[in-house]
Amino acid sequence: MTVTVAINAGGKSSRMGTDKAFVQLDGKPLIQHVIDRTVDLGQAETILITNRPADYAHLGLPMFADVHPDKGSLGGIYTALTCADNPFVLVLACDMPFVNPALLKFMLSKITDDVDIVVPRVDGYPQGLHAIYRKTCLDPIKAQLDMNRLKVIRFYEEMRVCYLDEDDYNEYDADGQSFANVNTPDELEDARKQLK
Repeated sequence: MTVTVAINAGGKSSRMGTDKAFVQLDGKPLIQHVIDRTVDLGQAETILITNRPADYAHLGLPMFADVHPDKGSLGGIYTALTCADNPFVLVLACDMPFVNPALLKFMLSKITDDVDIVVPRVDGYPQGLHAIYRKTCLDPIKAQLDMNRLKVIRFYEEMRVCYLDEDDYNEYDADGQSFANVNTPDELEDARKQLK
């Protein structure tokens, strides 16, 4: 299956107090960690979803602004699916510096003709910004956006979802580090400690 990797950098970073994508961790910005860890997944393209292209131009990735502004992460997923050249899109948040290439490749191996979404769960909760979406999700997401229902996983009940629970991905990420977001200065400090 041809796949697009889409890095979602559309957040307002209000809890961090500065653009979290460019907060330094181990000598490089958070978003660079995500780019570096996804460089060799076999994808056909990697794109960036951002409403501030001038800030991200130096990364050298194709950039797309939100098709429907101010619709949060769900709007970013919709934009990624709309703008991707491929039927499947691996969507990742820009603030997940510990994404695991082995886990991502395992997720990609779960793509089949009868699956619309491949998503890991942590304690039963789907990690919607660490998931693979098929373009078949576009219309159901648009319906949610039109009603201003912005919870990422609300439309899942309409789709064919391959859920991956801890027992499925333990050999790739036993401690769930892949899904760690760095949203606050405290979480950034925790991430620095993990790297040490």
